[in-house]
Amino acid sequence: MAAVTPSSSPATTGTGRARATARTAVVWDYLRAALDELDRGQPLEVLDVGGGSGGFAVPVAQLGHRVTVVDPSPDALAALERRAAETDTADRVRGRQGDAAGILDLVTAGSVDVVLCHSVLEVVDDPAEALGALAAALRPGGIASVLAASRVAAVVGRASAGRLGEARQILDDPNGRAGDHDPLVRRFTLDELQTLLAATGLRPRTVHGARIFADTVPASTLDTDPQAVEDLLALERSAAEMPDYLAVATLLHVLAERD
Repeated sequence: MAAVTPSSSPATTGTGRARATARTAVVWDYLRAALDELDRGQPLEVLDVGGGSGGFAVPVAQLGHRVTVVDPSPDALAALERRAAETDTADRVRGRQGDAAGILDLVTAGSVDVVLCHSVLEVVDDPAEALGALAAALRPGGIASVLAASRVAAVVGRASAGRLGEARQILDDPNGRAGDHDPLVRRFTLDELQTLLAATGLRPRTVHGARIFADTVPASTLDTDPQAVEDLLALERSAAEMPDYLAVATLLHVLAERD
C-alpha cells in the first residue's frame, strides 16, 4: 500500500488518552484511506460488527457515511446512541442488537460497501461462519477491515511481563488461549488469519500491525514528555508494514476485498 497521510484517529478522553490514541491511530489511518479510495460519489454504507459504543462508527459517520452498528450488548448500543447525539451524527448512525453470524437477518446480502470486524473473531463461536456472513453482506469490490489479536505478540508480551506459564499456555494451546480465565476464545497467527479470510471469499489487500509499541511504552513517559506521544505515533506508523515488527504487533489489521 502506498504511504498513508496521517489523519486524526477517533477521539478519546480521560486517563490514558495518549496511549489510546496511539493504539487506534494506525488502524484509523488505513481505514480512512480505504474509505476515501472507495468513494462512490455518495455516502458509503458501512457495517460495524461488534462496534460497541461507536469508537470507529461515529468518526466514520462524521465523514458523511451511513453506519450500522451491530452489537449484542444493549448497554453498548445505548452508549452509541448518546455518542451519536452528542456528535450530531444520529441521522447517520443506527444500532442493531445482534451478532456476526446472524448478520444477514439484519442487513440485506450484497448491500454494504465496508464492513468493520474489529476484535470480534477472537470471541465468536465460529470465526469462519462469522466472516462468511460478513463477506456475504458486502457488495462485490467491498472492503472488510478485520482486526484480530496476534498469538505471537501475546506470547512475547506475557513472557516480557514475567508471566511465563501463561506465555507457554498461549504458545502450546491450539487456539492460543492462556487458560480458562482468558477472556479471548482464540488468537491468530498472520497465516491463520489470511487463510481464514481467503476461505470466506475475502482477498487480503494490505496487512499491517497495530500496537507494536503502544502497549510497552511506560505510562510515565507519555505523561511527562509531550514529545513522546508524537514519537510513539511516528514509530507506530513507520513500522506498521515492516515484516520484522508485524510479528510482535498486538493486533493484526487486514484490509480485504470481496472477490
